Parts: sequence; structure tokens; C-alpha cells
Amino acid sequence: MTLTTPPRTRQLPHVSEAGRSTIYPGKAELLNALPAELTKFNPYKAWGSLVMSASLSIAAVCVGTSIPLTLAALPLWILYGAVTGTIAMGCWVLAHECGHNAFHPNRRVEGVVGFVLHSALLVPYYSWARSHAVHHAHCNHLEGGETHVPPRESSPQGQATEKLKRKLNTRLFGLISLFNHLIIGWQLYLFLGATGGEDYGFPTSHFWNDAPFRNGKRALFPSSFRKYMVRSNLGLIAMMTLLIGASIHFSFARIACLYGLPYIVINIWLTSYTWLQHTDRNIPHFSNETWDWAKGALQTVDRPYGPVLNFLHHGIGSTHVCHHINSAIPHYNAWRGTVILRQRFPDLVRYDSTPIHRALWRVATACGGAVYQNPSDRAFYY
Repeated sequence: MTLTTPPRTRQLPHVSEAGRSTIYPGKAELLNALPAELTKFNPYKAWGSLVMSASLSIAAVCVGTSIPLTLAALPLWILYGAVTGTIAMGCWVLAHECGHNAFHPNRRVEGVVGFVLHSALLVPYYSWARSHAVHHAHCNHLEGGETHVPPRESSPQGQATEKLKRKLNTRLFGLISLFNHLIIGWQLYLFLGATGGEDYGFPTSHFWNDAPFRNGKRALFPSSFRKYMVRSNLGLIAMMTLLIGASIHFSFARIACLYGLPYIVINIWLTSYTWLQHTDRNIPHFSNETWDWAKGALQTVDRPYGPVLNFLHHGIGSTHVCHHINSAIPHYNAWRGTVILRQRFPDLVRYDSTPIHRALWRVATACGGAVYQNPSDRAFYY
């Protein structure tokens, strides 16, 4: 199901905190707006999506094996990396769905699918599923949030970022922001917890949950989670061993091109999606005093990725508000959930019709710094 006539871009007005209590629904009302039947699994659609994404990814890699390792073939390798990475992002999305228990009713089967898919893409499956669950539980929460949490202007990081922003022109700052997010942001997040919430301290790591990665008021990964972290790491070790063996057998250059180029593109898609889903000039971030779950969940943005990307990536960028309201809804039911939410809460469900490349540049140039508190509603904005 697709949305043929999406609503125009909406910007929530700045209102007093007293007014916000009448605008925002409670958590129960928000959850009850989506029928329970939307969480029902359809095995044909679920497995069909997996077969489609996996088979297209394998086919693309097979095509790549015929590209010669010559300088003249560089344009072909660039095209290969862009196409294969874009296709394989669908596998990433389905592994993400497994982490939400939205792929299969059997948790063991679901865990195996998610673990294999994410390990193949060098993602620590269980560790990331844990941090991502924290992100969903505390969306747009400055203290308890996780991923794409901006620094406050009053913090040392915020002051340093704002100082840099004032020194650079807008174009240069935007280019640096794009590089930091799209090229190295994913690795910085996994290894150091970059853009994590204030409560968890810095650094945090998806690979080890003890010193020196345990400095916050509360642990992102509690001690009891260690065994799942080890399982995640073993999956990565197995995949890295496979890549090293293939490099020895075929050549490092061949595997670097076949695997490395799509890997970069996948990570660009991942960070682009998450950045644009939770960041823009008019999206508020809340502190402990004003945050609640419904407010946070509704600060997510649906954007127009078009029929091809929505097909390949299972609608992850165009149905994300519904996903944050109820992450147990499978992707094939999220389209209907999106329609229902827009009809039920027309002034609260965010949709931005700005073309993706323009929205990405706007966010990179306008939202790469710290957030300032607005006295009228006690929320924080860029």
C-alpha cells in the first residue's frame, strides 16, 4: 500500500507547556490509535521480503565479480558500490525489524535471521538491538535518549561545536557535518557512543560494557547484558574471518571492492535515514522536566523516498512515525498504520515533502550544532 497524496509539510507551533498537555495525546491513546491487527505476522510477506532483499544483494555481488580490477573500470566499481549498497540496505532494515520482534512470531527463528543478516553487514546484532530499544524508549530525550542526541549550548561539547560553527562558513560547516555523519558517524557511534544521551556518559561501546566505557549515571549496557554482547562480537569475528579468508584466496583488492564499497553505501543510507528521521530545525528535544514518551515518539519525521527506495528499503523512511508509535508492527502493515495516524492526529504526525537531498543539506548546515532552550515551551531547538 502506498500513500498517493501525502499531506503538506507541517510545523508544530511553539506553545506553552500547559498548552502542550492538551495538544499531545497520552501514551495509551497514541498506542490505542493503531489496531492490534497491525501487529499480526504475514509469513508470505515477511519471508518474501527477505528472499527479495537477499537474492537481489547476492545477484548484485555476483555481477561485481566480473568487473575487472583496473583503473579504467573505476566508474563501474563506483556504480556497483552505489547499486549493491542500496539494494543490501534492505537486508539491514529486515535485521532491524528482527531486533524489534516484528519479523517472525518465533523469537528463536527471528534471532537467527537478524543475527546472520547483521553479522554479515558487520553490525553487532544484540548490542545494537539493545541501544536501539533505548532510543525508542526515550526518543528526543536529552538525558535518556540514544543516537542523534544533540549537545546543549551550555555543555562543553555544545560550546565547542558552536564556536567551530561560527568560525566556518555555512557551506564548509555543512560539508564537515555530512562527512562526520555519513562517512564516519556509524563507526564513531558503535565504538565510542557518539551522539548518545547525556546519562550514559562518554565513551560507550557496543563491543565492551566495562571500563573504560562505563562513565555515565546509568549503563547503556548493564552487566547482565555481557553474554549478548559477546555473542554479537562472535558474529563479527566470524564475518571478519570469512572476509580475511576470501582476501587471501582471491585478493585484498577484490574483496575490498566487492564488500567494502557496498558497505560504505549501506552505512551512508543508514545514517541518512536516522539523521533525517529525528532532526530538523523545528523538531524539539526535551529534558527530564518536559519529556514524556508520547511527545518524544511524535518528533519523528516521515519523508518522501519514492517507490523504488520504499520498495528496496521496506518503507523505513516513509513510515517511521508509525514505527516509533509501535515498533512491533511489521513493515508491510506500517503503511496502513501511517494512514491511520495521519487521519487520527493530522496536526501531530510529521511529514516533510522536501526532496531528500535538499533536506539533508538543510539539516547538515542548520542542525549540526548545539540546541538552545526556548523559554516559552522549555524545549530545546537548533
